Amino acid sequence: MGDCTIHYANRYIFGILEQSPSYHFNNIGNLTVNLTQFDQIWESLMDGLVRNASAGTSRLKFATGEANLLTQFQKIYALTQCTPDLSQRDCDFCLRQCVLNFESCCRGKQGGGVQKPSCFLRWDLYPFYNPPPPPPSSPPPVSGSPPPVSNSNNTKPAKDNGRLATQTIIIVVVVVSTIGSMAILAITCSLLRKRWKSKQEVTGVDDNEGVDDTEGVDDSISAESLRFDLGTLRVATDNFSSKNKLGQGGFGVVYKGKLQDGRDIAIKRLSRNSEQGEIEFKNEVLLMARLQHRNLVRLLGFCLEGSERLLIYEFAPNLSLDHFIFHPVKRLLLDWNKRYKVIGGIAKGILYLHEDSQYRIIHRDLKAANILLDAKMNPKISDFGMARLFAGDQTQANSSKIVGTLGYMAPEYVMNGNFSIKSDVYSFGVLVLEIISGQKVYLSNGEEGENLLTNAWKNWMEGTALNFIDPILRDGSRSEMLRCIQLGLLCVQENVARRPTMASVALMLSSSSVSLQAPSKPAFLMDSIIEPENSSIASSPASAQSKRRSTDFTLNEVTISDFDPR
Repeated sequence: MGDCTIHYANRYIFGILEQSPSYHFNNIGNLTVNLTQFDQIWESLMDGLVRNASAGTSRLKFATGEANLLTQFQKIYALTQCTPDLSQRDCDFCLRQCVLNFESCCRGKQGGGVQKPSCFLRWDLYPFYNPPPPPPSSPPPVSGSPPPVSNSNNTKPAKDNGRLATQTIIIVVVVVSTIGSMAILAITCSLLRKRWKSKQEVTGVDDNEGVDDTEGVDDSISAESLRFDLGTLRVATDNFSSKNKLGQGGFGVVYKGKLQDGRDIAIKRLSRNSEQGEIEFKNEVLLMARLQHRNLVRLLGFCLEGSERLLIYEFAPNLSLDHFIFHPVKRLLLDWNKRYKVIGGIAKGILYLHEDSQYRIIHRDLKAANILLDAKMNPKISDFGMARLFAGDQTQANSSKIVGTLGYMAPEYVMNGNFSIKSDVYSFGVLVLEIISGQKVYLSNGEEGENLLTNAWKNWMEGTALNFIDPILRDGSRSEMLRCIQLGLLCVQENVARRPTMASVALMLSSSSVSLQAPSKPAFLMDSIIEPENSSIASSPASAQSKRRSTDFTLNEVTISDFDPR
């Protein structure tokens, strides 16, 4: 690739974004570093350079930068540039498409680039561009001459942004992994206690009499069929090496491992001070193992040797949904077809919990951070730490303790402690609106008092629903997007009875011939919260109702599990 390009056509081309034809090139050599860590550094560097280049003037839209590659002795050097006649928005979009193209075609190489008619991107492991010139010390140049430009300001922000974003991603990985690892014990405790309580009510059997919680369920899954050898797990994790550590929480440490058959797994090593008995531990594993669906994170087995207690479950290489839809670069990897597939997969997973599994389970904490993505970007619902088991035909209950993540929690639950299958439907509706808009439920750039639901409702009522759609979704079915906005609004309606069931939701998503009702006003839950920049609570219904506009709601993005007896 030369230092200059020439663009000509038999039509007007100035100020028009052109992305075709597109060419890419890359070095022959492969990277020998940890690709996961490299990707994080590379993406952060590119994000900074894209921002800097697109923010340039009408004379020059150009940025260079560098970032330390795991050690201070090796660096990534990169360059981004647009034709200066492009608008800032078009330049940003063009360069991010280059990032997307390069990740899909040339990931793992030692360098390369993407050339489009309107923009250009290149990176390598050596400084291939000239050093930035010194700042101008003379009057501005005469008309028609390019102004002297110092790229030193481009380099430092990209480098600093790369380090900061990398640290942020690592922290999120630890948090997500820890939350996911807590799921198994929490839900199985819930299932056991609920079944014990039901047996007490029906038969009068006391918990202390050793009721077998596996009675009446599929016996094809046995404790022995799920047992892993401790030696196998030590080999898989390099003897629980710190380099394989994914996260740590109150229940123990989570490690990534690889079995001899090549499967990647996640292993939760429980704290040794656990007071759980061996029989109870095995029963919990058996209950969780029976919840199997392609859109639920799957428990693979357990290990119980001496004081060691470990839980093994499938590994989700792409982490969680919020890593993508809210990320300035990774969001480009989720076009509309993939987002629509994610919405449908989540709906199927919730439907399984509500109607198709052996138990009726209310998740109570559905949110983007609890939707993991596998290698093919299939969604998998995780973190059952707040799940509740319903017996028989029961569809609703009341809780004396309010736990969950504000913004996703149905208002009748926050205010009165009432939760039901429609509570999960509400959370699903919020998720759908987030996926379509690419915005969090608490809008960082919205007007005062505005949140995602008010914004969606306002655009829907004013006939400007297309303005609600994520701007990067330029391709894709507009009718599907509008239909999903309508579906999301149906799910978050203030009137609980008007919200559809997940069976109806799945039908609406699978068939475009099924007509959708006109949505009514959403439950504007955030209107009653004073500090919307945070998001999770633990409170009693009474205090929530009597102090609706007080700051007694303590909000953050960490959920709180309710381990009270069911």
